[in-house]
Amino acid sequence: MRLVVSGATGFLGGHLARRLVAERHEVIGLGRDAAAGARLADDGVRFRSIDLATADALAEAGADGFVHAAALSSNWGRRQAFVAANVTGTANALTLARRLGVRRFVHISSPSVGFRFADQFGVSEDAPLPRPVNAYAASKGRAEQLVLAAGDLSPVVLRPRGLFGPGDTTLLPRLVRAARQGPLPLLRGGEAVTDLTHVEDAVEAIIAALRAGPQAAGRIYNVSGGEALPVRRIAELAALRAGVPVAWRAVPVAVALLAARVLETRALLTPGRPEPVVTAYSVGVMAYSQTLDISRAARELGWRPRIGIEAGIAAP
Repeated sequence: MRLVVSGATGFLGGHLARRLVAERHEVIGLGRDAAAGARLADDGVRFRSIDLATADALAEAGADGFVHAAALSSNWGRRQAFVAANVTGTANALTLARRLGVRRFVHISSPSVGFRFADQFGVSEDAPLPRPVNAYAASKGRAEQLVLAAGDLSPVVLRPRGLFGPGDTTLLPRLVRAARQGPLPLLRGGEAVTDLTHVEDAVEAIIAALRAGPQAAGRIYNVSGGEALPVRRIAELAALRAGVPVAWRAVPVAVALLAARVLETRALLTPGRPEPVVTAYSVGVMAYSQTLDISRAARELGWRPRIGIEAGIAAP
């Protein structure tokens, strides 16, 4: 197949593009990082430098599938930036896919669209969405709506939870950096659990979505490792892997949230609006359990995770 991967210079997109090339597909990778694009080209990806937030042009004859993995992913930032990258960028990706005659459009969304400041176990794809917790979640929710309305592209939406694995520079490294700086906050006695997704399992889910029949069109699928571990245990495993000692300090959730709100307000009043050390969303992730029901992906896509959290973190 001839496939387009946006966000190919990112963590998930890079893994996906290389895997598709290894399976002898012709891959056109889109991204903004020229250096990362050059490395993709060395691995057989036809890299094209393009920013979908501002452009939807691509001098290509056609494609069978389009995986839209490009996004601005952060729990802090200007609303306009999230709208440009995640809403306008998705609209432009859909326009480009139509011009290329794509038969299947796979959109990478996020379970953050369903985040609440409360424990949630086995959240299904059909669960009513709450008010967005931040600008990122709002933009991803709007992008999902655009994709699902594009029935002519046989769209599929995937919501992978907490990607980690080789090349991760965000999720687990952020925890390790925080551990280096001092005690981590122990919220609600450290009882919160979550499920993560190894990047290779996410790649398998995307491939399953590309190959799925018409029954998958217009559907949303949760993606995760299928096991829940305490957030405390995940942080300790990541720190152990990096050789960093971990200390904990018990903090009431109400106090942590108040401190986060104060820091957010201060950041909003500071020139450049720098990301605060902690946000309300990051406190919520540490304090409340969030797990996904992935049974729909098993039933309809034939996909199941293969790499557990502990094994994935321990792997070289």
